[in-house]
Amino acid sequence: MSIEQSYIELYKEHHADLKKPCADVLNAGRDEAFNRFESLGFPTTRNEDYLYTDLSKSFSVDYGLNLNRLYIPVAFRCDVPSINGYLYYVVNDSFYATQPQPALPEGVIICGLNEAAQKYPELVAKYYNRQAGKSKTATMAFNEAFVQDGFFMYVPKGVVLPKPVQLVDIMRADVDFMANSRNLVIIEEGAKAQLLECAHTQDPVQFLCNRVTEVFVGENASFEYYSLENTHNKTTNISSLLVKQEASSNVLINAVTLHNGLTRNNVQVDLDGENAEVMLCGMAIGDKNQQVDNFTLINHNTPHCRSHELFKYVLDDSAVGAFAGKIYVAPGAQKTEALMTNKNLCATPTAKMKAKPQLEIYADDVKCSHGATVGQLDEAALFYMRSRGISVKEAKLLLKFAFAADVIENIRIDALKDRIHLLVEKRFRGELSKCAGCVICQ
Repeated sequence: MSIEQSYIELYKEHHADLKKPCADVLNAGRDEAFNRFESLGFPTTRNEDYLYTDLSKSFSVDYGLNLNRLYIPVAFRCDVPSINGYLYYVVNDSFYATQPQPALPEGVIICGLNEAAQKYPELVAKYYNRQAGKSKTATMAFNEAFVQDGFFMYVPKGVVLPKPVQLVDIMRADVDFMANSRNLVIIEEGAKAQLLECAHTQDPVQFLCNRVTEVFVGENASFEYYSLENTHNKTTNISSLLVKQEASSNVLINAVTLHNGLTRNNVQVDLDGENAEVMLCGMAIGDKNQQVDNFTLINHNTPHCRSHELFKYVLDDSAVGAFAGKIYVAPGAQKTEALMTNKNLCATPTAKMKAKPQLEIYADDVKCSHGATVGQLDEAALFYMRSRGISVKEAKLLLKFAFAADVIENIRIDALKDRIHLLVEKRFRGELSKCAGCVICQ
């Protein structure tokens, strides 16, 4: 039996168990999504979008799925100090409420997705799956078919969240385990919010995390989204972020992969209103046999929108990196400004980087550019530092850190920027970042 067929049989046998604890909103498109997955199957390197990343080995593991919502105890604290924000947890695919929580501004809702779908069905139904449901990506269809919970955040019109929201995603299990979770973030007209999502693994088993995040940013609203992955070598992390922006909205996305096994990040931004602006940044650090694949698409659907994209990789040992970025300018999207840059540093001859920047333009009054570079450590700079008494190891570290610094500089939360600086430095020194409670980091 193929791996796809085993999950097809699992769904047919247990779809009632999946639906039972879930609100109608989550169940509404479940069967249709399952049919979509059944026709697509898991992605392979035969799919153009997965040319550089073979997920078949990851999906071939016999994972457990928490279909009957068994309680899984967890004790964990993500240690990004001094961020002074609202702190929430998702363990595997379940939202964990923590007490006490600081009071949220009036009208703001933060809770589990299933809880939100039960308490506020009209609000959730208005947004849930409006972007992911249109995708023909198999992993998103699989997520929709099997998802039961996740994270929900709603910031009403004109409200400014005074502190960042920190969401800690923890994978926890005694056996090889798969989790499908969903985040839904709604930032209404004129509102402003910051969200930091940290991904961790707590046990030394094989994990597969398939997470989908939908974000809706209203007119004149502002949203910052930071993601930090610090998992272990037995983790496959598939993350899909879908952002829809209205007129004059401003979004910053900054994704940092500190430590991982196999990571595939899908990011799609739709600039649907005039004068919308997005800055999309990312950094990946890989060594040993780790692999990081970032696949991005920015759709300029209306005139006078701006996008700025910057991704950097630092690869050591036999690590593999991949970046495929595409900027699409729709017919009539005049006065578009779009800049895409991908720079990569291979510190050893056995590290590999594959880059594919793309432009697809159907308007004639635009400013668009893209570029990708792959290089090694600067021997002249190394010689200069060694001639001044700096050791080879320290000189290489300084060059790597300087290379990655401008991605970190785009972080707008000072406490988080300081913490990322420290974590990246530790990572380059061969130390894992230290998050209290994580057995991988201790």
